[in-house]
Amino acid sequence: MTLSNKPRESRDWPAPAKLNLFLHVVGRRSDGYHLLQTVFQFLDYSDQLSFSVRTDGRMLRHSNYSDINPEDDLVIRAARALQAETGCALGVEITVTKQLPMGGGLGGGSSNAATTLVALNQVWSLGLSTDRLAGIGLSLGADVPVFVRGHAAWAEGVGDLLTEIELEECWYLVINPGCIVPTAGIFSSPDLTRNTPAITIRDFLKSGGHNDCEPVVRRLYPEVAAVLDWLEQYAGARLTGTGACVFAGFSNKEQAEKIHASLPSNWQGFVASGLNCSPLLARLEQEKN
Repeated sequence: MTLSNKPRESRDWPAPAKLNLFLHVVGRRSDGYHLLQTVFQFLDYSDQLSFSVRTDGRMLRHSNYSDINPEDDLVIRAARALQAETGCALGVEITVTKQLPMGGGLGGGSSNAATTLVALNQVWSLGLSTDRLAGIGLSLGADVPVFVRGHAAWAEGVGDLLTEIELEECWYLVINPGCIVPTAGIFSSPDLTRNTPAITIRDFLKSGGHNDCEPVVRRLYPEVAAVLDWLEQYAGARLTGTGACVFAGFSNKEQAEKIHASLPSNWQGFVASGLNCSPLLARLEQEKN
């Protein structure tokens, strides 16, 4: 493999949030992994990553958070996985400006990993296909491939079997209760429903679905239950993923912002548009041109 690019800086790569518009647990494999049905849609609300290529092979991370050891951070793990897969001799300094809450169910870590794979494939001039990048991403987490592929998707299996789907791009109010909900803890709960009957895409588009994790999260995290109850006064409140963030959809931005303005001061929230095409893909095209 010939690497012709000179070391350079590539800035402002988005790592967007996602919402799980529903989440059904339809079974469990013999290895303990849960079988899911869900729909992913992106938001125009993102972390931002920048990359400075190094010629010494080293991987460094700079960030506006300090509670994750750099070597445990998914951005470094993604860079190392890509380096190992390709034998690339280059390294990188990654600067992460995070605004997505950790443990919020918005996919921040997975999105950061996906953006790292997509961006470094470009700035290291590796030329890997999207399928190959998604395969590397799956080794880092079940949600990483949907961020790599960059299209709203119906997902099955452990969340890795993806079918592109076109959804209404409505406006969402997303509320962060201020707690962290560990995904592993929710999926290991004996109270989690694991036998919801499978549905089809047509079923979802006709009547929606629910989140099997919500009753467990409600019981274990009263602060999440309080947000769900408050938001339910105004619209259909839903949990994204295993939480902690709660969201509701609105037909226009003004409606969402009106409810956001009345948000109790002890909660944080934001208004964002749903996106069927990730802003990561637009940034990739910009880099190519």
